[in-house]
Amino acid sequence: MKITYYLEVLSSWCTWVEPTWDALKARYDGRAQFEWRIALMNPSDFPTSRAQCDWFYQRSGGTVMHSPFMLNSGWFEASRKGHYEAPNLVAEAGRDFGFEGDTIRRAIAHAAVREGQKVGDLATAVAVAAKAGRINPKKLQAAAESDAVKARVEASTREFFAHQIDQRPAFVLTDAIGDKAVFSGLVRLDPLTAAIDAMLADTAAYAAHKAHFGAPPVR
Repeated sequence: MKITYYLEVLSSWCTWVEPTWDALKARYDGRAQFEWRIALMNPSDFPTSRAQCDWFYQRSGGTVMHSPFMLNSGWFEASRKGHYEAPNLVAEAGRDFGFEGDTIRRAIAHAAVREGQKVGDLATAVAVAAKAGRINPKKLQAAAESDAVKARVEASTREFFAHQIDQRPAFVLTDAIGDKAVFSGLVRLDPLTAAIDAMLADTAAYAAHKAHFGAPPVR
């Protein structure tokens, strides 16, 4: 079983889904493979002003998630016109230093949406990530600016859109018998666990049948 989580570092909904991601990893530890992948948002998907960003935060954090805290829109910069590739490139570059887990990307997201740091600036994102991972900032920045990291981010973003979805977070569930379930935009745990449990049960049933009756007849 493989669970792939597509995210954008600055997405508020990706911030809200992190407890669900942790719960999935704890619940299915040893039974599923977990991986996160960057899915860049289009520039037009970002807010056009801090006031608009705050309105979105009021809706997601307050009305929907009932969060005891409000996210910080201080990261927003109108002059960028929706181009915030830098924090995502830095998060992806963290893999080159052994950070396949959530440490680097969460540190950058926290700096942005909780502290209001302007991580759209590459140097700022690098400084946050380097401190979180105790990575040499010059080496991390070089990796983030490399063609290899850019190519990986572009590839994972294309992969995301190839699923015919456009909302983040997204979860793609695949199992050993070829089944696939795609969830786009949901942050609640229950629908994900229901699908995963069903897929694991079907996979186990296939394995039991094979143990009793072997492979299918050739003809």
